[in-house]
Amino acid sequence: MLKINLKKFSLLFLLIALTVVLNFTACCSYSFTGASVPNHLNTIAIPIADDKSGSAEIGLRESLTQKLIQKFVDDNSLQVTDRVNADAILECTVVSFNDAPAIVSAGENVTSRRITIGVKASYRDLVKKVNVFDKTFTSYEDYPQGGSLSDRNNAIEKVLDQLTEDILLETVSGW
Repeated sequence: MLKINLKKFSLLFLLIALTVVLNFTACCSYSFTGASVPNHLNTIAIPIADDKSGSAEIGLRESLTQKLIQKFVDDNSLQVTDRVNADAILECTVVSFNDAPAIVSAGENVTSRRITIGVKASYRDLVKKVNVFDKTFTSYEDYPQGGSLSDRNNAIEKVLDQLTEDILLETVSGW
């Protein structure tokens, strides 16, 4: 009879433990994205980025701006709008663009190149007239030396994806 009670106790303990674990993980799993945006901020303006890198990379500032707007649309923590109706503004400037050898093998042969882009972002609360942050974000991606123009462009796109993700996260959780 003691064995039956011990089995029932073990089963009951296992069920309770499982229930506690499932409840804990269900109620505690959430995204940090948007968790810290103040209640008075609902909209954000994202004007076309400036390019002060001196690179003359065609479409760079437009691509950065489009990707950043799409990140905010997908995130849905702040609605993207024009400057006149915005509660906040995020202004970005490409401050550096570098395409240089990344990996040099024996005999000084370049086997890989690296795209590095720096973007200065300034985020302001227009309601409270507070500068939330001025920060420079940098990211890089390698592509094969002698690769196609498509390889280079893909590296640029990956860098812009990482930069815009970093800027989004800093904006919505930087409070």
